[in-house]
Amino acid sequence: MNTCVPSGSGGIDFISIRGERHHNHRRTIITPVPPPTTLLMTMDDEIPRYETTSTTSTAAAKKGILYNIPHSGWKSPQWNWGSARGTGHDCAAICRSRWSNKEDRRKLVHSLLSPEKYHAKLHPSSSIGEVSFEEIKLILGLAWQRGRWDGTDGGPQGYRSVLQTMADARRYENENEILSALHFIEDVSAKYNSISRNAEELHRMKEIAFSVLHGKKTHASKEEIFMARRMCAGMVLDAMHFVENGL
Repeated sequence: MNTCVPSGSGGIDFISIRGERHHNHRRTIITPVPPPTTLLMTMDDEIPRYETTSTTSTAAAKKGILYNIPHSGWKSPQWNWGSARGTGHDCAAICRSRWSNKEDRRKLVHSLLSPEKYHAKLHPSSSIGEVSFEEIKLILGLAWQRGRWDGTDGGPQGYRSVLQTMADARRYENENEILSALHFIEDVSAKYNSISRNAEELHRMKEIAFSVLHGKKTHASKEEIFMARRMCAGMVLDAMHFVENGL
């Protein structure tokens, strides 16, 4: 397995890793908040009605389901990433609306960069669980898609290939959660040099990846690996100015 190796042991301070439609009586109309140059959504698209929740349950997240929308998730044949029809389109509408507030985005990035333990928060204003990594992947996918238009995805040598890998739903959707997480860390850290703002950030990313992919501990715990994955995602969103730009 190829990975990034730290360039040195400089005094870099970084956080250590420990760590269709329903016919029921209640319906929620999801209104999209698309940027002007998105490929996923247009203002004229019909938004389906679902009985959704603002968050994703733990059981649903483990199955790759987002916002409790049936047949959602990267592995679903109905996901249709990049299409104006499909559950990927519907989830993108929810995601953009859910993270439209700058302060919420700031809290999310902070929680990813500074995880205290494996269970943080489902939403910055929620006290239940943490934001599922399935949702983090959707946020990243939308950020990378947006970044293709303004260059914040790192350009042709940046995260376009990672987004394509994610859309293919094999490498990061393995039945083995640990292997999927390690693949994600490996690929995301390898492309970080295309968006890092300085040598310190790049070194930090390499340190995080190295600590679970190789490092002194050859058998990193599940918690350590999952937290490293979240930290890598946080660093990417931070460097892409997700807080300032949104989705």
